[in-house]
Amino acid sequence: MPEFSEGDSASISKTITEEDVKIYSNLSLDTNPVHLDPEYASQTRFGKRIAHGLYVAGLISAVIGTKLPGPGAVYANQTLRFLRPVYLNDTVTATATVSSYDRDRGKMVLKTVCLNQGGEEVLAGEAEIRYRPDASQLPKPGHA
Repeated sequence: MPEFSEGDSASISKTITEEDVKIYSNLSLDTNPVHLDPEYASQTRFGKRIAHGLYVAGLISAVIGTKLPGPGAVYANQTLRFLRPVYLNDTVTATATVSSYDRDRGKMVLKTVCLNQGGEEVLAGEAEIRYRPDASQLPKPGHA
């Protein structure tokens, strides 16, 4: 079974495109014009279109499900603080860092953060994960 220690971290980066926003809007049914209508968005406090906050938060899920801890991870809880808007064509880096891991109970707590290309926090929070690696990650009988 993989071992994890406090301070271990992993990241994933994504440039948010117009196509991403359209697809997320269709999937989530969130058609708020601040995401889709340039004229409407220009009249808001943001001045232009912004990405959906939960789409950005989904990048944290990508880190957890694919990198840290990876396959076998299941969300139990996630707190989110939306700190700054994410605009189209921003590059967001989502990072998860182990705060604690109880291997026997399969419980992991991760500090989660998303930064824009300027290094500014756009989203921060904490994830509680239940982690049991899938069978493909476990040693085969007779093999160490």
